Amino acid sequence: MTPHDLINIIQKHERWLKRLTGGARAMMALADLQGHSFAGANLQSAKLSGANLSDCDFTGANLSLADLFAARLNRAVLVKCDLTGADLRGAHLRGARLKGAILRGADLRGGALLDRRTPTQMRVQPSDMAGVDMDEAQLSNANLAGADLTDSTLVGADCAGAQLTGCNFARANMKNANLAGSDMRGVSLVQANLTGASLRNANLAGAVLSGAVLRGADLHGANLEGVDLGGVDIAGANFTRSADSFSESVQDMLAQHKVWIESNGAKGERANLDGQDLAHIDLTRVNLGGASLKGANLTGAKLSEALLVMADFANAVLKHADLSRATLDGTNLRGCDMAGACLDQARVGSVDIKGPDGKPTGRRWPANLSGVVLQQASLKGAVMRDANLSGADLRGADLTDAVLVDANLTGADLDGAVTMGASLPAPDDPDED
Repeated sequence: MTPHDLINIIQKHERWLKRLTGGARAMMALADLQGHSFAGANLQSAKLSGANLSDCDFTGANLSLADLFAARLNRAVLVKCDLTGADLRGAHLRGARLKGAILRGADLRGGALLDRRTPTQMRVQPSDMAGVDMDEAQLSNANLAGADLTDSTLVGADCAGAQLTGCNFARANMKNANLAGSDMRGVSLVQANLTGASLRNANLAGAVLSGAVLRGADLHGANLEGVDLGGVDIAGANFTRSADSFSESVQDMLAQHKVWIESNGAKGERANLDGQDLAHIDLTRVNLGGASLKGANLTGAKLSEALLVMADFANAVLKHADLSRATLDGTNLRGCDMAGACLDQARVGSVDIKGPDGKPTGRRWPANLSGVVLQQASLKGAVMRDANLSGADLRGADLTDAVLVDANLTGADLDGAVTMGASLPAPDDPDED
Protein backbone atom coordinates (compact mmCIF):
# COMPACT_ATOMS: atom_id res chain seq x y z
CA MET A 1 0.00 0.00 0.00
CA THR A 2 1.57 3.28 -1.13
CA PRO A 3 1.53 6.54 0.88
CA HIS A 4 -0.84 7.93 -1.78
CA ASP A 5 -3.23 5.04 -1.16
CA LEU A 6 -3.14 5.65 2.61
CA ILE A 7 -3.88 9.34 2.28
CA ASN A 8 -6.82 8.51 0.01
CA ILE A 9 -8.16 5.94 2.50
CA ILE A 10 -7.89 8.43 5.41
CA GLN A 11 -9.63 11.16 3.45
CA LYS A 12 -12.48 8.86 2.44
CA HIS A 13 -12.75 7.64 6.05
CA GLU A 14 -13.09 11.19 7.32
CA ARG A 15 -15.87 11.78 4.77
CA TRP A 16 -17.52 8.54 5.95
CA LEU A 17 -17.43 9.77 9.54
CA LYS A 18 -19.15 12.97 8.46
CA ARG A 19 -21.61 10.99 6.34
CA LEU A 20 -20.61 12.82 3.19
CA THR A 21 -20.86 11.38 -0.29
CA GLY A 22 -17.80 9.55 -1.53
CA GLY A 23 -16.89 8.44 1.97
CA ALA A 24 -15.85 4.91 2.92
CA ARG A 25 -14.84 3.33 6.18
CA ALA A 26 -11.11 2.61 6.45
CA MET A 27 -10.76 -1.19 6.09
CA MET A 28 -7.11 -2.05 6.66
CA ALA A 29 -7.35 -5.38 8.45
CA LEU A 30 -4.14 -7.45 8.20
CA ALA A 31 -2.45 -4.65 6.21
CA ASP A 32 1.31 -4.18 6.55
CA LEU A 33 1.61 -0.49 7.47
CA GLN A 34 4.79 -0.61 9.52
CA GLY A 35 6.52 2.74 10.01
CA HIS A 36 3.87 4.96 8.43
CA SER A 37 2.74 8.22 10.02
CA PHE A 38 -0.90 8.73 11.02
CA ALA A 39 -0.19 11.70 13.31
CA GLY A 40 -3.34 13.74 13.89
CA ALA A 41 -5.44 11.50 11.64
CA ASN A 42 -9.07 10.78 12.43
CA LEU A 43 -9.41 7.00 12.29
CA GLN A 44 -12.34 6.67 14.63
CA SER A 45 -14.05 3.28 14.16
CA ALA A 46 -11.45 2.24 11.57
CA LYS A 47 -10.91 -1.50 11.05
CA LEU A 48 -7.26 -2.34 11.67
CA SER A 49 -7.54 -5.82 13.16
CA GLY A 50 -4.40 -7.89 12.70
CA ALA A 51 -2.61 -5.01 10.98
CA ASN A 52 1.12 -4.51 11.35
CA LEU A 53 1.36 -1.03 12.81
CA SER A 54 4.77 -1.42 14.42
CA ASP A 55 6.84 1.78 14.55
CA CYS A 56 3.88 3.84 13.29
CA ASP A 57 3.31 7.39 14.51
CA PHE A 58 -0.21 8.01 15.85
CA THR A 59 0.61 11.14 17.85
CA GLY A 60 -2.62 12.98 18.59
CA ALA A 61 -4.60 10.64 16.33
CA ASN A 62 -8.22 9.66 16.96
CA LEU A 63 -8.52 5.86 17.21
CA SER A 64 -11.58 5.84 19.44
CA LEU A 65 -13.78 2.77 18.89
CA ALA A 66 -11.23 1.49 16.35
CA ASP A 67 -10.92 -2.24 15.74
CA LEU A 68 -7.29 -2.99 16.64
CA PHE A 69 -7.89 -6.61 17.54
CA ALA A 70 -4.54 -8.45 17.54
CA ALA A 71 -2.86 -5.49 15.83
CA ARG A 72 0.90 -5.16 16.10
CA LEU A 73 1.77 -1.79 17.61
CA ASN A 74 5.25 -2.60 18.86
CA ARG A 75 7.26 0.60 19.40
CA ALA A 76 4.38 2.65 17.97
CA VAL A 77 4.07 6.28 19.06
CA LEU A 78 0.59 6.81 20.49
CA VAL A 79 1.32 9.93 22.53
CA LYS A 80 -1.92 11.77 23.36
CA CYS A 81 -3.78 9.41 21.04
CA ASP A 82 -7.51 8.93 21.69
CA LEU A 83 -8.19 5.19 22.05
CA THR A 84 -11.45 5.51 23.95
CA GLY A 85 -13.43 2.28 23.67
CA ALA A 86 -10.95 0.80 21.18
CA ASP A 87 -10.77 -2.97 20.74
CA LEU A 88 -7.15 -3.85 21.54
CA ARG A 89 -7.68 -7.47 22.53
CA GLY A 90 -4.57 -9.50 21.90
CA ALA A 91 -2.73 -6.43 20.63
CA HIS A 92 1.06 -6.17 20.76
CA LEU A 93 2.20 -2.89 22.29
CA ARG A 94 5.68 -3.91 23.41
CA GLY A 95 7.78 -0.77 23.77
CA ALA A 96 4.98 1.50 22.55
CA ARG A 97 4.70 5.09 23.80
CA LEU A 98 1.25 6.03 25.10
CA LYS A 99 2.09 8.99 27.29
CA GLY A 100 -1.06 11.02 27.86
CA ALA A 101 -3.12 8.65 25.71
CA ILE A 102 -6.83 8.24 26.39
CA LEU A 103 -7.87 4.59 26.80
CA ARG A 104 -11.07 4.96 28.79
CA GLY A 105 -13.18 1.85 28.34
CA ALA A 106 -10.66 0.30 25.95
CA ASP A 107 -10.49 -3.50 25.78
CA LEU A 108 -6.93 -4.79 26.18
CA ARG A 109 -7.69 -8.39 27.17
CA GLY A 110 -6.17 -11.41 25.52
CA GLY A 111 -7.60 -12.32 22.13
CA ALA A 112 -8.14 -15.52 20.14
CA LEU A 113 -6.17 -15.65 16.91
CA LEU A 114 -6.23 -18.03 13.99
CA ASP A 115 -2.80 -19.59 13.68
CA ARG A 116 -1.92 -19.64 9.98
CA ARG A 117 0.33 -22.63 10.48
CA THR A 118 -2.61 -24.63 11.85
CA PRO A 119 -5.65 -22.80 10.41
CA THR A 120 -8.11 -25.13 12.05
CA GLN A 121 -6.94 -24.17 15.54
CA MET A 122 -7.42 -21.07 17.60
CA ARG A 123 -4.90 -19.82 20.11
CA VAL A 124 -5.37 -17.19 22.78
CA GLN A 125 -2.57 -14.76 23.44
CA PRO A 126 -2.52 -12.02 26.09
CA SER A 127 -2.08 -8.40 25.14
CA ASP A 128 1.67 -7.82 25.10
CA MET A 129 2.42 -4.43 26.62
CA ALA A 130 5.86 -5.11 28.07
CA GLY A 131 7.95 -1.96 28.36
CA VAL A 132 5.08 0.28 27.27
CA ASP A 133 5.18 3.97 28.23
CA MET A 134 1.75 4.93 29.56
CA ASP A 135 2.71 7.83 31.80
CA GLU A 136 -0.30 10.06 32.49
CA ALA A 137 -2.48 7.85 30.29
CA GLN A 138 -6.22 7.76 31.00
CA LEU A 139 -7.27 4.14 31.50
CA SER A 140 -10.32 4.51 33.72
CA ASN A 141 -12.68 1.53 33.30
CA ALA A 142 -10.39 -0.02 30.67
CA ASN A 143 -10.14 -3.81 30.53
CA LEU A 144 -6.54 -5.07 30.63
CA ALA A 145 -7.23 -8.46 32.21
CA GLY A 146 -4.25 -10.78 31.77
CA ALA A 147 -2.12 -8.22 29.94
CA ASP A 148 1.67 -8.38 30.21
CA LEU A 149 2.89 -4.96 31.41
CA THR A 150 6.33 -6.08 32.57
CA ASP A 151 8.78 -3.15 32.86
CA SER A 152 6.06 -0.72 31.79
CA THR A 153 5.75 2.82 33.10
CA LEU A 154 2.40 4.23 34.22
CA VAL A 155 3.54 7.22 36.25
CA GLY A 156 0.50 9.33 37.09
CA ALA A 157 -1.78 7.17 34.95
CA ASP A 158 -5.50 7.14 35.73
CA CYS A 159 -6.61 3.51 36.00
CA ALA A 160 -9.59 4.08 38.30
CA GLY A 161 -12.09 1.25 38.05
CA ALA A 162 -9.98 -0.62 35.51
CA GLN A 163 -10.18 -4.40 35.07
CA LEU A 164 -6.62 -5.56 35.77
CA THR A 165 -7.09 -9.14 36.96
CA GLY A 166 -4.10 -11.38 36.29
CA CYS A 167 -1.98 -8.58 34.84
CA ASN A 168 1.80 -8.79 35.11
CA PHE A 169 3.18 -5.49 36.41
CA ALA A 170 6.59 -6.89 37.38
CA ARG A 171 9.12 -4.04 37.74
CA ALA A 172 6.53 -1.55 36.47
CA ASN A 173 6.85 2.10 37.49
CA MET A 174 3.41 3.15 38.73
CA LYS A 175 4.33 6.12 40.91
CA ASN A 176 1.33 8.31 41.76
CA ALA A 177 -0.95 6.19 39.55
CA ASN A 178 -4.67 6.21 40.32
CA LEU A 179 -5.82 2.61 40.74
CA ALA A 180 -8.77 3.37 43.00
CA GLY A 181 -11.56 0.83 42.74
CA SER A 182 -9.69 -1.27 40.20
CA ASP A 183 -9.93 -5.06 40.09
CA MET A 184 -6.37 -6.33 40.62
CA ARG A 185 -7.04 -9.87 41.77
CA GLY A 186 -4.05 -12.13 41.21
CA VAL A 187 -1.85 -9.43 39.68
CA SER A 188 1.92 -9.63 39.85
CA LEU A 189 3.47 -6.48 41.28
CA VAL A 190 6.88 -8.03 41.91
CA GLN A 191 9.39 -5.19 42.39
CA ALA A 192 6.85 -2.68 41.08
CA ASN A 193 7.11 0.94 42.22
CA LEU A 194 3.76 2.18 43.54
CA THR A 195 5.08 5.10 45.57
CA GLY A 196 2.24 7.53 46.26
CA ALA A 197 -0.23 5.48 44.22
CA SER A 198 -3.92 5.44 45.10
CA LEU A 199 -5.24 1.91 45.61
CA ARG A 200 -8.23 2.99 47.62
CA ASN A 201 -10.94 0.29 47.56
CA ALA A 202 -8.96 -1.73 44.99
CA ASN A 203 -9.34 -5.51 45.03
CA LEU A 204 -5.84 -6.97 45.48
CA ALA A 205 -6.89 -10.43 46.67
CA GLY A 206 -4.16 -12.94 45.89
CA ALA A 207 -1.82 -10.32 44.43
CA VAL A 208 1.95 -10.94 44.58
CA LEU A 209 3.83 -7.92 45.93
CA SER A 210 7.26 -9.28 46.80
CA GLY A 211 9.84 -6.52 46.59
CA ALA A 212 7.21 -3.90 45.70
CA VAL A 213 7.47 -0.30 46.93
CA LEU A 214 4.28 1.19 48.36
CA ARG A 215 5.72 4.19 50.18
CA GLY A 216 3.00 6.70 50.93
CA ALA A 217 0.45 4.72 48.92
CA ASP A 218 -3.24 4.98 49.80
CA LEU A 219 -4.68 1.50 50.36
CA HIS A 220 -7.62 2.56 52.47
CA GLY A 221 -10.42 0.03 52.00
CA ALA A 222 -8.32 -2.17 49.70
CA ASN A 223 -8.94 -5.92 49.78
CA LEU A 224 -5.62 -7.56 50.74
CA GLU A 225 -6.92 -11.08 51.34
CA GLY A 226 -4.15 -13.60 50.82
CA VAL A 227 -1.53 -10.89 50.21
CA ASP A 228 1.91 -11.39 51.78
CA LEU A 229 3.33 -7.99 52.74
CA GLY A 230 6.65 -9.45 53.86
CA GLY A 231 9.48 -7.67 52.09
CA VAL A 232 7.17 -4.91 50.83
CA ASP A 233 8.20 -1.30 51.50
CA ILE A 234 5.04 0.21 53.00
CA ALA A 235 6.57 3.11 54.93
CA GLY A 236 3.98 5.84 55.28
CA ALA A 237 1.31 3.84 53.44
CA ASN A 238 -2.27 4.57 54.47
CA PHE A 239 -4.31 1.44 54.93
CA THR A 240 -5.84 -0.81 57.50
CA ARG A 241 -6.84 -4.44 57.58
CA SER A 242 -9.92 -5.43 59.53
CA ALA A 243 -9.41 -8.18 62.07
CA ASP A 244 -11.70 -10.51 60.10
CA SER A 245 -9.21 -10.47 57.20
CA PHE A 246 -6.63 -12.30 59.33
CA SER A 247 -6.37 -16.02 60.01
CA GLU A 248 -9.13 -17.83 61.87
CA SER A 249 -6.76 -18.47 64.78
CA VAL A 250 -6.09 -14.75 65.20
CA GLN A 251 -9.80 -13.95 64.96
CA ASP A 252 -10.58 -16.63 67.54
CA MET A 253 -7.96 -15.35 69.97
CA LEU A 254 -9.34 -11.83 69.74
CA ALA A 255 -12.89 -13.09 70.25
CA GLN A 256 -11.88 -15.22 73.26
CA HIS A 257 -9.96 -12.29 74.74
CA LYS A 258 -13.04 -10.09 74.52
CA VAL A 259 -15.02 -12.70 76.48
CA TRP A 260 -12.14 -12.95 78.98
CA ILE A 261 -12.19 -9.17 79.51
CA GLU A 262 -15.96 -8.90 79.81
CA SER A 263 -16.18 -11.79 82.30
CA ASN A 264 -13.20 -10.61 84.38
CA GLY A 265 -11.33 -13.77 83.48
CA ALA A 266 -14.12 -16.19 84.36
CA LYS A 267 -14.68 -17.17 80.73
CA GLY A 268 -12.80 -17.04 77.48
CA GLU A 269 -9.03 -16.89 77.34
CA ARG A 270 -6.37 -14.19 77.49
CA ALA A 271 -4.99 -13.56 74.00
CA ASN A 272 -1.49 -14.81 73.20
CA LEU A 273 -0.48 -13.20 69.93
CA ASP A 274 3.26 -13.52 70.39
CA GLY A 275 5.17 -13.28 67.11
CA GLN A 276 2.02 -12.84 65.00
CA ASP A 277 2.11 -10.74 61.83
CA LEU A 278 -0.59 -8.15 62.51
CA ALA A 279 0.75 -5.41 60.25
CA HIS A 280 -1.83 -2.69 59.56
CA ILE A 281 -4.53 -4.41 61.59
CA ASP A 282 -7.37 -2.15 62.67
CA LEU A 283 -7.89 -2.52 66.42
CA THR A 284 -9.29 0.93 67.04
CA ARG A 285 -10.91 1.15 70.52
CA VAL A 286 -10.33 -2.56 71.14
CA ASN A 287 -9.61 -3.69 74.71
CA LEU A 288 -6.44 -5.79 74.70
CA GLY A 289 -5.69 -5.29 78.35
CA GLY A 290 -3.43 -8.06 79.68
CA ALA A 291 -2.84 -9.57 76.23
CA SER A 292 0.56 -10.92 75.20
CA LEU A 293 1.96 -9.61 71.91
CA LYS A 294 5.66 -10.16 72.45
CA GLY A 295 7.63 -9.88 69.21
CA ALA A 296 4.47 -9.28 67.16
CA ASN A 297 4.60 -7.24 63.96
CA LEU A 298 2.16 -4.35 64.33
CA THR A 299 3.67 -2.07 61.72
CA GLY A 300 1.14 0.59 60.76
CA ALA A 301 -1.48 -0.89 63.10
CA LYS A 302 -4.46 1.27 64.08
CA LEU A 303 -4.70 1.21 67.89
CA SER A 304 -6.21 4.63 68.41
CA GLU A 305 -8.15 4.82 71.70
CA ALA A 306 -7.36 1.16 72.40
CA LEU A 307 -7.16 -0.09 75.99
CA LEU A 308 -3.79 -1.80 76.36
CA VAL A 309 -3.44 -1.77 80.13
CA MET A 310 -0.82 -4.27 81.38
CA ALA A 311 -0.40 -5.76 77.90
CA ASP A 312 3.00 -7.19 76.95
CA PHE A 313 4.50 -5.83 73.72
CA ALA A 314 8.14 -6.65 74.53
CA ASN A 315 10.30 -6.44 71.37
CA ALA A 316 7.25 -5.93 69.16
CA VAL A 317 7.41 -3.80 65.98
CA LEU A 318 5.05 -0.83 66.09
CA LYS A 319 6.64 1.36 63.42
CA HIS A 320 4.24 4.05 62.18
CA ALA A 321 1.48 2.60 64.36
CA ASP A 322 -1.36 4.87 65.48
CA LEU A 323 -1.68 4.78 69.27
CA SER A 324 -3.22 8.22 69.65
CA ARG A 325 -5.37 8.53 72.78
CA ALA A 326 -4.62 4.89 73.65
CA THR A 327 -4.31 3.81 77.29
CA LEU A 328 -1.04 1.99 78.01
CA ASP A 329 -0.87 2.12 81.79
CA GLY A 330 1.51 -0.51 83.11
CA THR A 331 2.14 -1.78 79.57
CA ASN A 332 5.44 -3.50 78.75
CA LEU A 333 6.96 -1.92 75.63
CA ARG A 334 10.54 -2.86 76.41
CA GLY A 335 12.73 -2.97 73.30
CA CYS A 336 9.88 -2.10 70.92
CA ASP A 337 10.58 -0.43 67.59
CA MET A 338 8.08 2.43 67.53
CA ALA A 339 9.86 4.69 65.05
CA GLY A 340 7.42 7.12 63.47
CA ALA A 341 4.55 5.96 65.68
CA CYS A 342 1.83 8.36 66.83
CA LEU A 343 1.12 8.47 70.57
CA ASP A 344 -0.53 11.88 70.65
CA GLN A 345 -2.54 12.30 73.88
CA ALA A 346 -1.84 8.68 74.82
CA ARG A 347 -1.81 7.74 78.49
CA VAL A 348 1.35 5.79 79.33
CA GLY A 349 1.32 5.71 83.09
CA SER A 350 1.27 3.29 85.98
CA VAL A 351 -1.26 0.94 87.54
CA ASP A 352 -2.09 0.60 91.24
CA ILE A 353 -0.93 -2.74 92.63
CA LYS A 354 -3.61 -4.36 94.75
CA GLY A 355 -3.20 -6.93 97.46
CA PRO A 356 -4.95 -10.32 97.80
CA ASP A 357 -7.86 -8.53 99.41
CA GLY A 358 -8.28 -6.35 96.35
CA LYS A 359 -7.23 -3.20 98.19
CA PRO A 360 -4.49 -0.84 96.90
CA THR A 361 -1.08 -1.52 98.40
CA GLY A 362 0.17 1.99 97.74
CA ARG A 363 2.66 0.67 95.19
CA ARG A 364 2.39 1.28 91.47
CA TRP A 365 3.42 -0.67 88.34
CA PRO A 366 4.78 1.81 85.76
CA ALA A 367 4.79 1.38 82.00
CA ASN A 368 8.08 -0.08 80.81
CA LEU A 369 9.58 1.63 77.76
CA SER A 370 13.20 0.83 78.46
CA GLY A 371 15.26 0.64 75.29
CA VAL A 372 12.29 1.58 73.14
CA VAL A 373 12.93 3.22 69.75
CA LEU A 374 10.77 6.30 69.31
CA GLN A 375 12.73 8.08 66.60
CA GLN A 376 10.59 10.71 64.81
CA ALA A 377 7.58 9.56 66.84
CA SER A 378 4.81 12.00 67.75
CA LEU A 379 3.99 12.16 71.47
CA LYS A 380 2.22 15.51 71.56
CA GLY A 381 0.23 15.86 74.76
CA ALA A 382 1.06 12.30 75.86
CA VAL A 383 0.90 11.68 79.61
CA MET A 384 3.86 9.52 80.62
CA ARG A 385 4.08 10.01 84.38
CA ASP A 386 6.32 7.46 86.12
CA ALA A 387 7.09 5.72 82.79
CA ASN A 388 10.44 3.98 82.53
CA LEU A 389 12.16 5.42 79.45
CA SER A 390 15.68 4.48 80.41
CA GLY A 391 17.86 4.04 77.32
CA ALA A 392 14.99 5.10 75.04
CA ASP A 393 15.81 6.52 71.61
CA LEU A 394 13.75 9.70 71.31
CA ARG A 395 15.81 11.40 68.63
CA GLY A 396 13.68 13.77 66.58
CA ALA A 397 10.54 12.87 68.55
CA ASP A 398 7.84 15.51 69.08
CA LEU A 399 7.16 15.83 72.82
CA THR A 400 5.21 19.07 72.58
CA ASP A 401 3.09 19.50 75.77
CA ALA A 402 3.92 15.94 76.86
CA VAL A 403 3.90 15.18 80.59
CA LEU A 404 6.93 13.19 81.76
CA VAL A 405 6.93 14.15 85.44
CA ASP A 406 8.76 11.48 87.49
CA ALA A 407 9.58 9.53 84.32
CA ASN A 408 12.91 7.71 84.21
CA LEU A 409 14.95 9.16 81.35
CA THR A 410 18.30 7.75 82.40
CA GLY A 411 20.42 7.24 79.28
CA ALA A 412 17.60 8.36 76.98
CA ASP A 413 18.65 10.09 73.75
CA LEU A 414 16.66 13.28 73.20
CA ASP A 415 18.83 14.71 70.45
CA GLY A 416 16.67 16.83 68.14
CA ALA A 417 13.52 16.14 70.14
CA VAL A 418 10.90 18.90 70.37
CA THR A 419 10.13 19.58 74.04
CA MET A 420 8.21 22.85 73.79
CA GLY A 421 5.66 22.99 76.62
CA ALA A 422 6.68 19.55 77.89
CA SER A 423 6.82 18.79 81.62
CA LEU A 424 10.13 16.98 82.07
CA PRO A 425 11.43 15.30 85.23
CA ALA A 426 13.63 17.43 87.45
CA PRO A 427 17.35 16.90 86.88
CA ASP A 428 19.14 14.73 89.38
CA ASP A 429 20.85 16.50 92.27
CA PRO A 430 24.65 16.58 91.88
CA ASP A 431 26.48 14.07 93.99
CA GLU A 432 27.56 15.49 97.27
CA ASP A 433 31.01 14.73 98.60
